[in-house]
Amino acid sequence: MKTKPLFIVISAPSGCGKSTLIDMLLQQYPELIYSISCTTRAPRGDEEDGIDYHFLTVERFRELIAEDAFLEYAEVHGNYYGTLRAPIAEILAEGNSAILDIDVAGAAKVRHHVMHHLPPDDPLRVGFTDIFINPPSMEALRERLERRGTDSPEVIERRLANAEGEMARAPEYMYQVTNDDLSIAYKRLCDLIEVRAGRM
Repeated sequence: MKTKPLFIVISAPSGCGKSTLIDMLLQQYPELIYSISCTTRAPRGDEEDGIDYHFLTVERFRELIAEDAFLEYAEVHGNYYGTLRAPIAEILAEGNSAILDIDVAGAAKVRHHVMHHLPPDDPLRVGFTDIFINPPSMEALRERLERRGTDSPEVIERRLANAEGEMARAPEYMYQVTNDDLSIAYKRLCDLIEVRAGRM
């Protein structure tokens, strides 16, 4: 049975288990390729070019902006971040699916570009699927962030305030999955992908 290559965009507030769920999907679906973003910031720790990010100079990034090469880009704390269209188009052209982990503002830009600037038969538009991962509740999210033990109380409060703003935009997405139980949330994600790809 021929399946449709997907362009999957996933967003979630910090602490919702998005990275864990994406890692699980990448292990289960060999045809699913993680989309690597570009940035002008310097690598941190043991980050590698082409694995964690495509690390670009500001000049090169601006050239790519001028060439209209990005699905979306933004300047954050003095550094540029962006998603190139060509690598995703290449993944889909090879019959594979691309998965992009991005915040709600970036997802809105990608959605607008795909739906309003690409022709209806463009593979990126045909396979476009965006999913928002919700926490079970704000209390549960607070507990998770505190349990992680990586953030100060001030940072946790900021993350929770951001989460409320992000969750208010969840209805913009085609699908929402609540990560109350990791295995159930994962099963729901897999089912969505199977349906969208035409396997179910």
